[in-house]
Amino acid sequence: MSVRSTTLDNGMIVLTDDMPHLESASLGIWVKAGSRSETKAEHGISHMLEHMAFKGTRSRNALQIAEAIENVGGDLNAATSVEHTGYFARVLKEDVVLAADILSDILQNSMFEQDELDREQQVIVQEIGAARDNPDDHVFDLFQSAAYPDQPIGRTILGTVDSVQTFSPDTIRSYMERNYVGDHMVLCAAGNVEHDALVDIANDRFHDLRASGAPEPEKAKYIGGEERLLSDHEQAHIVLGFEGRAYNSDGFYAAQILASILGGGMSSRLFQEVREKRGLCYSVYAFHWAFADSGIFGVAASTGEEEVADLMPVVVEELRKATETITD
Repeated sequence: MSVRSTTLDNGMIVLTDDMPHLESASLGIWVKAGSRSETKAEHGISHMLEHMAFKGTRSRNALQIAEAIENVGGDLNAATSVEHTGYFARVLKEDVVLAADILSDILQNSMFEQDELDREQQVIVQEIGAARDNPDDHVFDLFQSAAYPDQPIGRTILGTVDSVQTFSPDTIRSYMERNYVGDHMVLCAAGNVEHDALVDIANDRFHDLRASGAPEPEKAKYIGGEERLLSDHEQAHIVLGFEGRAYNSDGFYAAQILASILGGGMSSRLFQEVREKRGLCYSVYAFHWAFADSGIFGVAASTGEEEVADLMPVVVEELRKATETITD
């Protein structure tokens, strides 16, 4: 591997893994700003910004942004998480400059026009409804809310039906100007891409980017608790968990390994004991979510209403046994 890193004068990091034998490259700009960067009034604005970034800049409308990448056989997408937002493109090697230009354009020159915002608010309202209708998704929203109540890190990424409809172009611009700064951004690329050339592109496209000044998010405080939502679904969707480890902590890798041992596949302890031996559910697995200053470790399962009382003691027992029976 030939991973190289350069920090620009404005704090942006350019990170590449050059693979010259390939004919393509993937580029991404990752911003240290997600749902936990929001105030209560901004609940869902990180995700809204991710959507609106593709809706038109000073030089391109939404269709032109999409066509610029798709006409050369590439694709363009984005994603929002609790702590980060990413914008990424995959293109042939000869179109790396184009991809970098599109990414820099949408992150610095988006117009956030009111008519586009009106439409996108309705799109996200539908997305929120779809998530609520999907118990596999909704149970994790409830779980995170119970883990971190009344904190930005415990709020949903999508926002609420009410909150997303309060956003204006000015509130989106204000959030972006506050959080999208050089030392909170990484331009990364893997594939057939030359590091020094990408550094030159980044210096050219992002030279006006403010270097620093983004506020740090509120420190996470794990609380824990219980959330229950009665519905008419045939299955009960259950998540049982406790505080995990931050991704820079000494215990991070141990927690990741424990999640794999307990519920990382068909040979895992939970799968074998709960499903294969007892037939108490179809789906059961363990997970570990790490954040900058906290984390969550949990077990998720879906089962019939009548099996819940039998399933939970088995899960708890496997968690207890894991404290005694894991060896080298």
